[in-house]
Amino acid sequence: MSRTTGAGVLRRDASHLHQRLAWSAQAVDGVATSNEQFEKWFADRQAAQVQQVTRIPFAELRGWSFADGTGNLVHDSGRFFSVVGLHVRVDDGPVREWWQPIIRQAEIGLLGIVVREIDGVLHLLMQAKVEPGNPSGIQLSPTVQATKSNYTGVHRGRGVPYVELFREVAPDRVLADVLQSEQGAWFYRKRNRNMIIEVGAEVAAGEDFCWLTLGQVQRQLRIDHRVNMDARTVLSCLPGPAPDAGVHTGTELLHWITTHQALHDVDTRVVGLAGLPAWHRSDWAISHERGCFFQVIAVDVRADSREVSGWTQPLIEPHGVGVSALLVKRIGGVLHALLRARIEPGYVDAIELSPTVQGTPENHAHLPGLIRDQLRDLDRVRAAGRVLYDAELSEEGGRFHHSRSRYLIIEVGDDYPEREPDGFRWATLPQLSWLLRHRHYLNVQARSLIACLRACVD
Repeated sequence: MSRTTGAGVLRRDASHLHQRLAWSAQAVDGVATSNEQFEKWFADRQAAQVQQVTRIPFAELRGWSFADGTGNLVHDSGRFFSVVGLHVRVDDGPVREWWQPIIRQAEIGLLGIVVREIDGVLHLLMQAKVEPGNPSGIQLSPTVQATKSNYTGVHRGRGVPYVELFREVAPDRVLADVLQSEQGAWFYRKRNRNMIIEVGAEVAAGEDFCWLTLGQVQRQLRIDHRVNMDARTVLSCLPGPAPDAGVHTGTELLHWITTHQALHDVDTRVVGLAGLPAWHRSDWAISHERGCFFQVIAVDVRADSREVSGWTQPLIEPHGVGVSALLVKRIGGVLHALLRARIEPGYVDAIELSPTVQGTPENHAHLPGLIRDQLRDLDRVRAAGRVLYDAELSEEGGRFHHSRSRYLIIEVGDDYPEREPDGFRWATLPQLSWLLRHRHYLNVQARSLIACLRACVD
């Protein structure tokens, strides 16, 4: 059944919406925008959005300082974000206690994609956006990607385009609206509002924006560093088909997740950066004594296409290239993905579901345990299986400097055991889509891979 709202936007039942998304996913050659037109537009935006990022010593930060007493790196306005210390105790894993810097950003950001029907096919309004930490210039981003400080004008710059569509949206135009986490290893309890809304023909694409079918966006997901992390997490929240029964029912999965959230003891305490054990601050960086994990640096940014034309800020610079791999297997003829209940200190809850394998090889080389063994065994698993997806993707360029991970989806065969190791569960793609309607079940790496998996099976 369907009905027409006063604005002319159709509200349909879930099955019809899923069919509309399927039609959009099949339109890989484009409707409103041909693939040739898109590539020209993207190249033009790459040339127009010039951004110069220069590493600087902390003393040259403008509007930022190390607070007296705590040594925390804070903004003069008290807004945006801060870099603080964190003391962590956990009850599982090769290391049970540690200290680290972490980003604390209490405000909830907005990540939103506008969709509109053009010539009978749903289109997504994607933005070409450059961030200071991107490894390769502009990337495809959501229609709106902004912190509350940004869209409320704390930076005193230009307004954020299209943000009013999300702030004033009618409930019957909302296709998805859910709070999701960011990297729990680098953000302390950071959440973003992931939204997808449908609009009518009155909304046009601005200069840095382009209408693309879902199929066109999914093709871009296969290109290294083309679709940014924020777009990937919103894409993962697209409504899916009704959850089916796989190895486990939905209720069984929720019971297992809740058990792990209640079972594990994760004690975190925010402390000062000053004197943080195992971490040293120089004029140019806050880094670990082993030279691994990550470091905090400062950069000067000059841009001609952002709300503000120039600024300085801290960034987290990871050590090494991460690996996020999702193993999938057909069980009883139904595709299942193997997820892990993973502890990270910045999660709101004790655990979230992560990919089957997630880690940086250099950081785990000296640590015994499951992640090191998984990373060492991944080449063998890859050679024995069928690679459905393999691309290098970057993480959030507004807070991380050249944070890169190799994302893999590997379909394993009958010889791979169906037995679930402790802390792992098989789930179908519709079940994962159902879980993504709720907050804090899948971590950001898993959400990226769900968006990519849909591109492989749609």
